[in-house]
Amino acid sequence: MFSPTALRPRYAKWLIATGLFLMLSGCVDKPNTLERVKEDGVLRVVTRNSPATYFQDRSGETGFEYELVKRFADDLGVELKIETADNLDDLFNQVGKPNGPVLAAAGLVSSEQRKKQVRFSRSYLEVTPQVIYRNGQSRPTDAGDLVGKKIMVLKGSTHAEQLAELKQKYPGIQYEESDAVEVVDLLRMVDEGQIDLTLVDSNEVAMNQVYFTNIRVAFDLGDARSQSWAVAAGEDNSLLNEINSYLDKVQKNGTLQRLKDRYYGHVDVLGYMGATTFAQHLQQRLPKYEQHFKTYAKKEKVDWRLLAAIGYQESLWQPAVTSKTGVRGLMMLTQNTAQAMGVSNRLDPKQSIMGGAKYLAYMKDQLDESIQEPDRTWFALAAYNVGSGHLDDARKLAAKEGLNPDKWLDVKKILPRLSQKQWYSKTRYGYARGGEPVHFVANIRRYYDILTWVTQPQLEGDQVAEGNLHVPGIDKSKPAQEPAPL
Repeated sequence: MFSPTALRPRYAKWLIATGLFLMLSGCVDKPNTLERVKEDGVLRVVTRNSPATYFQDRSGETGFEYELVKRFADDLGVELKIETADNLDDLFNQVGKPNGPVLAAAGLVSSEQRKKQVRFSRSYLEVTPQVIYRNGQSRPTDAGDLVGKKIMVLKGSTHAEQLAELKQKYPGIQYEESDAVEVVDLLRMVDEGQIDLTLVDSNEVAMNQVYFTNIRVAFDLGDARSQSWAVAAGEDNSLLNEINSYLDKVQKNGTLQRLKDRYYGHVDVLGYMGATTFAQHLQQRLPKYEQHFKTYAKKEKVDWRLLAAIGYQESLWQPAVTSKTGVRGLMMLTQNTAQAMGVSNRLDPKQSIMGGAKYLAYMKDQLDESIQEPDRTWFALAAYNVGSGHLDDARKLAAKEGLNPDKWLDVKKILPRLSQKQWYSKTRYGYARGGEPVHFVANIRRYYDILTWVTQPQLEGDQVAEGNLHVPGIDKSKPAQEPAPL
């Protein structure tokens, strides 16, 4: 047996060793937020599913905030993981949660209330809150004119805070806050007359005004404000400092301005160009590419006139165009689509038409066998425009509504709902500009009908054949094999 006195030296040594271990352990700092991001190899970001922030189109993930934060993740050398919040309150609550997003990039404006929850980066975009009304209605000119109007804004937004302040001066102002809508929904509701007014930031008005022809800006409600990113509250400045350095860099090297120009500097307008303009392009442009359309349409077993109609809708038969979203060439192929279809140069009209023909055939092949012609063609065109994922979402919503998911007439009624939060929040692929594929298909059908007419060999009489829409460069011989009726 060991006596107590024999144990004391050993016990003392153990206490000293333990104490030294604890002291040394205490000297090792825990990794800060930036270090953890780099160690994990992942930047977790929370945002909103909306056209001004983050959504998916046929090019993949896109949106102003997505593009900006993706470049930040690339700079850090880490993977970007995006999460979307159901509403603004949820977004702020998620920032800084254990194993949750460390950054919110969602077009956020700083306010005293929000500063209690998060810390904001330097500004990267100046926006102005604007009062939106419907054309044809009495135009409000100041805050007093908001009294007696039906107003709705996003729940938890700075616009709601503005209205709360105004209500103190004008008690008659009544408004509703909703977390079941997004900005696009609010603009649509004004456009359709469901509400009288809403408040939206100027950048989102500019981006969406072309889709809502009845909305107008009544007046600016206050001065311009800064949009920033947000990180968790606390004393850890590591990530915030890195963000500010990055935003300074993209401001100086022009990246930020290019993104602003791409998303807010101009707006694509989808629309029918008119019979006269189309006739001019038939004579001046189509003959240069007609044989390519015929060659690759025959190879992929599609109607060359349909392929030509797609080319006209996409680029007006111009081989060197590039859209704001980066799709290029006569058939406006994305980089990923071009690579998948074996196109090495999207600006080569022959390659572009080849890629477009293969992609259209591929889209048709991917559709369920239950979809028959002519609907199969319209579905393939819609998928060509918006992507097969969003099309599947619309078909599932149609089925839930008791409509036929295999009929274009039914599904085209549902597609525009993909831009409404109450609907896209229930889908797998989320927000889409669902009205665009509907217009896309309708326009192509118009162009196709004209092309079909001017290429028919059995036109009755020379007067019809030599009219304004006939082009000598178009081969009028009957196709070797007539396609299924469309």
